[in-house]
Amino acid sequence: MSHLFRELLQKVGSGAHTNKALSRAEAATALELMWTQQATPAQIGAFLIAHRIRRPTSEELAGMLDTYHRFGPQLAPIAADYPVLVFGVPYDGRSRTAPLAPLTALVLAAAGCPVVQHGAETMPTKYGLSLVAVWDLLGVNWRDRSLAEIQQILQTTGIGFVYVPRLFPLATTLTPYREQIGKRPPLATLELMWSPYGGNSRLVMGYVHPPTEGLIRGALDLHQTPHYLLVKGLEGSLDLPRDRTAIIGSYRNTTAGTVSDRILVAARDHGLSGTDVPLNRDTLGAEMRQILEGNITSELARSVIWNSGFYLWQVGAAVNLQAGMAQAEILLQMGQVQNQLQALLRSLEHSVTAS
Repeated sequence: MSHLFRELLQKVGSGAHTNKALSRAEAATALELMWTQQATPAQIGAFLIAHRIRRPTSEELAGMLDTYHRFGPQLAPIAADYPVLVFGVPYDGRSRTAPLAPLTALVLAAAGCPVVQHGAETMPTKYGLSLVAVWDLLGVNWRDRSLAEIQQILQTTGIGFVYVPRLFPLATTLTPYREQIGKRPPLATLELMWSPYGGNSRLVMGYVHPPTEGLIRGALDLHQTPHYLLVKGLEGSLDLPRDRTAIIGSYRNTTAGTVSDRILVAARDHGLSGTDVPLNRDTLGAEMRQILEGNITSELARSVIWNSGFYLWQVGAAVNLQAGMAQAEILLQMGQVQNQLQALLRSLEHSVTAS
């Protein structure tokens, strides 16, 4: 048993009027002790559920993010005309609406805007369709790549994916506890905030509940993250909805302080009104391939254009949202996104052959 961890647990797990927030350094230590199993299973389970009930502080999340950065893999900077977009997508996946992030990444990369994603397999307690499984539907298998291979693929194609079970297994040690306690612990928020890229980037994260937005903001401000976006997206993802106004926060940390902008955009104002596409696992792969073949009349295609246009605008590749949407349409219709997928597949195959 870790006596140090017991002291930290006593702070977090005390009653409503007696609990104390951990310092940034203490929170970093707590996560390290849990990851390395120096804390006992009883201590770990108690900490995770107590932390969920009490809710973490931004300082605690900042400290735990320090531990992510200390132990996690990091891709080296690449040459690019635009900041690399790092997509923080919930690891436990999607269960109600069709995910868009892989197709959005392909459109962005076809426009010269690199994208880095990360994730794992189906995860409790939601057990939704994971991001790596969506890539599978396009014939892209990220699971067996080394960090050096991902680095080369990112440099060559503008797309990279850090498969956490292989490249950051330490971060998966607490996954069984999610199932055992039956709740997503606050640690799940860290999966959105962590960036495995070391160069000029723009972190994009989704959220559901407004308090989560505030916690993430506080933690990233403590980390002096230069520029990041927080999206109230579909199922906590960064996919913008079409059936309601999308709410996005854009935040920049400058020497004068944090500059924030609230962005409200509605698909109906841009000719793309409609409902968000329900998830159908049996047909999703075929629907995505049709879009890549230039068929952009489906509801799923309209959602991809809506999202791709927004991110092209935000990263600086388009002067405004309407221009970004037009650019996304052209890239899809002219086959350039399909070409981007083929280039990615060739790069993946080459990395296997070379190894």
